[in-house]
Amino acid sequence: MAIADQTQPVQESKFNPSWKIKLLYDGECPLCVREVKFLLKRDAGRGIVNFVDIADPNYNPEANAGVDFATAMGRIHGILPDGTVIKNVEVFRRVYEELGMGWVYALTKLPAIRKIADIIYGLWADWRLQLTGRPSLAEIMATRSRSASPSARSQKEPLECNSSGRCQGH
Repeated sequence: MAIADQTQPVQESKFNPSWKIKLLYDGECPLCVREVKFLLKRDAGRGIVNFVDIADPNYNPEANAGVDFATAMGRIHGILPDGTVIKNVEVFRRVYEELGMGWVYALTKLPAIRKIADIIYGLWADWRLQLTGRPSLAEIMATRSRSASPSARSQKEPLECNSSGRCQGH
């Protein structure tokens, strides 16, 4: 993917990162990639946002506040420099604020609008794989498991997936 070279994690001290927010995104989702390209332009090389592609085979949950691939695929996640994990519309709100475009999501700070925005985002997140012509999360997880090395596969716990495609280890 063309943006992969631009989205490698920034080298930083564990206790003093240079970024203001780390954005975990699905590099195989065409709409997600489009949004990341837009945000990369707005970041303009300043390193305010650390873009991390969860679809990269080398994605490491331990380097990303323990957010595993299946969890990150279910909802967008962001990580703040202090290690706080945020998700859903809050991630977009924070990223846009950091990039000087906070007005885009400003209304979502109002409690009633926030709730509606989170519900709408939740529906999108539940259906995004299907709407973008991608396999279900269970199929993606099975493919990732098959492509992992035998030693990595033996260390992984089995996944159980429900009807909405949400998976979790036992």
